[in-house]
Order: sequence, then C-alpha cells, then structure tokens
Amino acid sequence: MNNFNIDFRAAWWLNSPHLQTLWPMWFRRKHRLNVNLERLELDDGDFLDLTWIGKGNATIVLVLHGLSGNVNTSYANAILHAIQSMHWRGVLMHFRGCSGVPNRLARSYHGGQTEDLSTVIHTIRKREPTTPIYLVGYSLGANVLLKALGEGKINKHITAAVAVSVPFELAKTAEYMCVGLRRVYQKILVQRMVRSIQEKIKHISMPIDLQNLAKYSTFFDFDDAITAPLHGFRNADEYYSQSSCRQYLKKIQTPTLILQAKDDPFTPLDALPETCELSKHVQLELSASGGHVGFIAGKKPWRPVYWLENRIMDFFKMHQDQIT
Repeated sequence: MNNFNIDFRAAWWLNSPHLQTLWPMWFRRKHRLNVNLERLELDDGDFLDLTWIGKGNATIVLVLHGLSGNVNTSYANAILHAIQSMHWRGVLMHFRGCSGVPNRLARSYHGGQTEDLSTVIHTIRKREPTTPIYLVGYSLGANVLLKALGEGKINKHITAAVAVSVPFELAKTAEYMCVGLRRVYQKILVQRMVRSIQEKIKHISMPIDLQNLAKYSTFFDFDDAITAPLHGFRNADEYYSQSSCRQYLKKIQTPTLILQAKDDPFTPLDALPETCELSKHVQLELSASGGHVGFIAGKKPWRPVYWLENRIMDFFKMHQDQIT
C-alpha cells in the first residue's frame, strides 16, 4: 500500500468499524447553515439542485454526496460547516433525484456518471474564471470524483481534490455487502433507492420492468434490473466494470488525497489499490480503523473529535497556500 496514516487514532469507545460508521448518523449534532439554493437546468431537459453556502468571490469547495445522500446527510452538513467556518464558499451538488424532488427523466445517476459533475464545474468556471475550486467526494461520490479526474474532463479547473471511503471496485463492494452485518447497510440503501423509483413513477413512465421492484434486496439485483438498463449498460456486470474508479487512478493529474480505512465495511481489502496503480499526484492515506466515512477520535464519548473534516480542510489549505 501507499501511505499509512499515522495521524488518526480511532476513539476507544468506537472500537469497531460499524460503530465508527453509525455514530455520525445517529448522534452527530447538525450545524446550522446559511444556504442558498440553485436549480441548474441541463441540456437534456433535466436539472441539478445545488446547495450553496458563503458569499462573495471566496474559494469554492464542491461537495459530492454518497449513495442516496443529500445536503442533510451528516458528513455533508459537517464539511459544509467546516467550509463556512473558513469563510470559503461551498456547494453541494445533489445527484439527479437526490434533492427531495424527483428528476424529470427516467435516468438518474450512478457511480460512473461524471457528465453532470463536469457540467457543474464548467458552469462555475465560466462564471468565475479565476476562483480556486476544490473537490471532495464521499463513498459513491468519491468514485465519481476519481473517475472524472482520471478521464481528464475537469483536471484543469480543479486545484486539489479529496476522496473519502472509496468503493474502488463496484462489483467487489456489491458482493462484499451480501455478507454479515453489511447486509443491513445494503438493505437500507436498496430500500431507499426503491422508494425513490416508486416516487418517480407517480410522475413519469419508466421504460423498465417494475413488477418486482419491491423484491429487490441487493445492490446487484437493483443495478441489474434498474441502474444498468436506464443508463445504457447491458447488465450490472458491465456497469460495474466500466464505472469503477480503480482503473482510472493512474491517469489522475490533479493533486488528490484519498482517505480510506482498512476496516471500511463497504470496501474489501482486495479492492484497495496498490502503490503502482496510483499516479504520482495521488496520495493514499490508509488507516487501520475509521469505518465508512467515520474517522472519529477522542478520549471521551461526550467530547468526540471529528478528525475527517480537519484533515480535508488542512489538505485544501496547504494547496491554497501554494497558489497565494
């Protein structure tokens, strides 16, 4: 492996990957944010909902949420608060259909869909030709981020990027989530995706077989029946093989930090990239513990230390100092 993170030590009272993963969802206090909403109309007739914080011409951090996430997800709220505290600007890009309003088209988003991210970045850059833009993605959003950087569509516009808790190989993640307690996470996430489709079909027709929709219980089932046909893939296997970011890591030309825990319950160890797979611009910090988008330290349960946002913002500040 590349770099083993020596800065993070998991809290003794959150000493399992599941506790690290679940604590922020259940117990982390939400911060109050001063937000502005923007609806970005797309050329295909659909739209993207953006949530902005901050004003003026300050540095921008673009945030990509994970599967079924949104601006209210704990990690999204936390990083936007950290950005707000820096007096920078932040913008969370809701993937299609994730803002609480069904999108207009049958298609929505998936782990390899980088076109919408490219559209948002080029829109910002057209408005503000010289403003530094940083990029941070979580989980499935991290896969999108790394794939987009590897494709080279956005490199010249991004100063630096951070990817957190990455599912480097989607097929391995889908298989891994079918074992043990990980099945609980999978069931919850699949149910959310099913509910999203059920809400959408109240408004538009869908060119797929929806009779067994409520019976889907695994990522593979859902992706094979819904995600793949809606987005032009033959099946889930083709979707996974073409959309996984691991094959793009060598091509990344933007300074990029990957924060990953070896005990991430969403990503098996054999999906983690070797040093030879990383471009010289990619820094992998691999910690022994931290769970999935957890990374919670601290000696006392009533005073948790949320290490993740500090590490992300320190990385961005380091690159900001280099360009000022």
